[in-house]
Amino acid sequence: MRIATLFGITLSLAIGIGGVTLPVTEAVQLRDGTVYFVQPPKLVNARTTYKDVNVWGGTYYFTINLPKNAGESLQKVTIAQREGTENIRYNLNDTRAFVGTSGRKEFRLTLGPVTDERDTRTVTVNFDPPVTPGQTVTIALRPVSNPSFSGVYLLGVTAFPVGEKSHGQFLGFGRFQFYSNRSNWWFP
Repeated sequence: MRIATLFGITLSLAIGIGGVTLPVTEAVQLRDGTVYFVQPPKLVNARTTYKDVNVWGGTYYFTINLPKNAGESLQKVTIAQREGTENIRYNLNDTRAFVGTSGRKEFRLTLGPVTDERDTRTVTVNFDPPVTPGQTVTIALRPVSNPSFSGVYLLGVTAFPVGEKSHGQFLGFGRFQFYSNRSNWWFP
């Protein structure tokens, strides 16, 4: 049975300050069963391969660092569009994830279901098996095409630990700026 209390974590940290260092590796689980990361993941980078509007074949990369002392494996990540004129649509069957960064792919991860909630503009990426602490992972989402309208698009990234009732930790926004292709404009 995996139960860690805030008291136990506080005690471990207090002992570590006194000269004896004990690693804190158990997740925080509240009485109601909600599981939290001890040390939350961090959104390291978010980037797109193409910045022009209406471009097909692009990829949106979201790189997340899951620290060694996270206390729990990473079960799923949600990516929710919070700002942007047009709703971005994705080729969900073409979603990939791997250990490493977009420039340094180490090995591919197996994904569970990848779903899209159109009403909330949220994509959920499930890892199967979950990602163990101490790894940097990158999710590669493939849009049908970049938006038709230029501007800033904010995509909020939230990570969830393993657990029947897990608390999502908001990691930040991926900020994508899409530009109108200036070569298509004619100025008299």
